[in-house]
Amino acid sequence: MISSFANAQVKRIRRLQKDKRYRYREQAFVVEGTRLIQELAANSKRPKSIFYTEDWLADAEHEAFFKTVNLAGELVTNEVMAVMSDTETASGILAVTSMIPIPLPTQPSLVLILDAISTPGNLGTMMRTAGAAGIDSVLLAPGCVDAYNPKVIRGAMGAHFRLPIHHLDWEEIANYCQSLDIWVAETANGIIYTEVPWRQPSAIIIGNEAWGAGIEAHSVAKGSIIIPMAGGTESLNAATASAVLLFEAFRQRGFSS
Repeated sequence: MISSFANAQVKRIRRLQKDKRYRYREQAFVVEGTRLIQELAANSKRPKSIFYTEDWLADAEHEAFFKTVNLAGELVTNEVMAVMSDTETASGILAVTSMIPIPLPTQPSLVLILDAISTPGNLGTMMRTAGAAGIDSVLLAPGCVDAYNPKVIRGAMGAHFRLPIHHLDWEEIANYCQSLDIWVAETANGIIYTEVPWRQPSAIIIGNEAWGAGIEAHSVAKGSIIIPMAGGTESLNAATASAVLLFEAFRQRGFSS
């Protein structure tokens, strides 16, 4: 059992949680919580290492899960798990897995492009929503928070293991989406989102939470779309807006991915 905060593996986990450069150098990231570990296993992703507490393993369902997927791990104390965890209340299990994104489809049909989304919770939620709405892939333009930030991982709820999620520059985005109708979400001066023919191969750009989409986003877009709102409301939260737009596309496509 690991009981020392000075243990090399404990230090590595803490650094992976906090240091983006270290994550990319190691090509690895941390996954926390029973549900996300189950998602990892369900999508045939083998963790590099796994750590759990006696309290976590004492649950019969947890023990059965370990036996079913034939996972081996290292036991740590509750105190060590609390230090390794990025959450206020540690779940009792975490794993380190490889940073290998799913390849982008060669003929995309519906793509979500995120421009300078800076809030990890928003980014994670948007990834989770994209998966639920049948999106082919999620492209993260410059300025977006790291896709492997611990808060993004938690918010995405397993989207990383089911969706192609890639950080790309604008030239790469333009090249990849050249066969798509690209629409940028705005607060005013655009086509109402329900009037767009989403059955056509398309991409949706959602801009930064504070100032919206940038010049590069507009340069690759075919046009702007808006979500009509009642009263004096000026705009929606970026994650909420993405859900409205993505599920309209999903609806038009017959709720089929």
